[in-house]
Amino acid sequence: MRSYLTNHDIIAVSALNKEIAINTPRDPDMALLVSKSDMFSYDFRTENNAEELTGKEEADKVYRTGATVSTSFNFEKAQPNHIAFLLAYALGVCTTTAAGTTGKLHTITPIDGDVAADRSLPSFTATQRWGKTVLKERYASCFVDQATLTFSKDAFVKATGSIKATGKVDRNIETETVSVLNDAAEITLAANGVQGSTAQERLDNVHSIQAELTEGVWTDVAYSAVSDATPAVITITALGGDGGSNVNVKVIYIPTESESWMTFPSMVQETPLRVSQATCVLGGAWDGSDFQGGRTMAGELSNVEWSVSNNLDVSFTFGGAGDYASRALRGGRTQTLKLDRDFKDYILSQYQNSEEYFGFRVLCTGAEIEDGHNYQVEIILPRVAVLSTSRSDNSNRLSESVEFAVLEDDTYGSVIINVKNKVAGYAA
Repeated sequence: MRSYLTNHDIIAVSALNKEIAINTPRDPDMALLVSKSDMFSYDFRTENNAEELTGKEEADKVYRTGATVSTSFNFEKAQPNHIAFLLAYALGVCTTTAAGTTGKLHTITPIDGDVAADRSLPSFTATQRWGKTVLKERYASCFVDQATLTFSKDAFVKATGSIKATGKVDRNIETETVSVLNDAAEITLAANGVQGSTAQERLDNVHSIQAELTEGVWTDVAYSAVSDATPAVITITALGGDGGSNVNVKVIYIPTESESWMTFPSMVQETPLRVSQATCVLGGAWDGSDFQGGRTMAGELSNVEWSVSNNLDVSFTFGGAGDYASRALRGGRTQTLKLDRDFKDYILSQYQNSEEYFGFRVLCTGAEIEDGHNYQVEIILPRVAVLSTSRSDNSNRLSESVEFAVLEDDTYGSVIINVKNKVAGYAA
């Protein structure tokens, strides 16, 4: 039977290789361990003729004006690879250097300007397998509109991303109409075989057969076997006519797969990062190679959250394809930083009162790659300021929630992300 369990879904991306132009898909090179609730969805654009004089009270026609695609990526147990992929495409610049013999250091920073006239950020191609055998789809020009890293005590580091895509979609499924005699007991496809190495797999890969026995009326037809020939011959329940005329038969099926994007790559396996492996330094300054001074915060912290938003506008333009968008431009990058901690001292409120600027750093160190190098994720914010503080009760202890302004430093910019792992590179 055709499997439609969500546990069998797979999502893959061209993580290492960015697209060379908008709506120019690349083959996926990495499957992602996202949440099983993460699914690509269509955002259809439709209009009707309700404002036109049709002679009827209500609309009688719908116009399709294309569609975009969107999803979210949720890494509940984030690995360095997940974070590097997400932020390389969210911020736009990833420089990779050697870190020992087998390790790689990926330094991710915000892009200055746009990638091209029609793209502010690098784009990747994504593919999704729905169930085990239901459908495969390829989504060109996916962009990370928003990304968030969350460090909550006694938890795994969590990474989330909001994905927008132009809506250019390819599928491994075909709809074909063939003409046969009205008493036919089998039909032959025009040119394609049906995907599957066994009789049952081929049968499962035929989704529907309908015959137009009456003009304009399509009736389901039962089918029982699919040959391994090309073109495929499908055995159906005889249509029951007298053999004196032809009828149209519509077949929805998965043809023999021949394109490389339909083969899903393997996953990168790394140990997820725990917040207990993280340290946070507030105050002090980044000098380009090290963080100087500041105060290390540990047990007093209960949550740290950093996010970046690109305010991306995916739009249909003059000269575009019509069925999908042809431009994706940022409305202006913004970042936020929030933390919750025990209110044991007045230091953060004093930063607010004195209107001071200072640096902020989170370093999460995981398993060893080789001697002297570990899997790690480091967030460096060279210039922040306290925007607001609020206090509350948390299990009979004072708690403080702090929101920071993330600002752009003259020398070091607004954010630097350093990720160490063994992956060759991202968005290259």
